[in-house]
Amino acid sequence: MNIIKAIQAINPDAQVTCNEEDYDQITWLNGTAVISKADIVAKQAELKADYDAKEYQRKRKADYPTWQEQMDILYHSGVEGLKTELKKTKDKYPKG
Repeated sequence: MNIIKAIQAINPDAQVTCNEEDYDQITWLNGTAVISKADIVAKQAELKADYDAKEYQRKRKADYPTWQEQMDILYHSGVEGLKTELKKTKDKYPKG
C-alpha cells in the first residue's frame, strides 16, 4: 500500500509529498504533524488486510451480469431467476 494513502488514512488533512515510496523522503507540508514510520507501516498493513479481505467483492463485481443483463433476466425469469443467476457468482466467489 502506498505511503501517502496510509498517511491520509491516519490524517485526511495531512499535506505531504513522498519520493519513490521512500520513508526517508517524506516531506511534511503546511505544518502537518509528522506521523511516525511505525504508524505508517501499521496503517499500510491494515489497509492491505482490508483490501485483501474484499477480494471476493472485486471478483464478484467483474463476474456479475451487467445491469442490462440483470433486467433481461428479471423480465424473462422473474425475481427467482435473477436470484439464481446472481447466486452462481456468489457461490463462485464466497466471502472470506
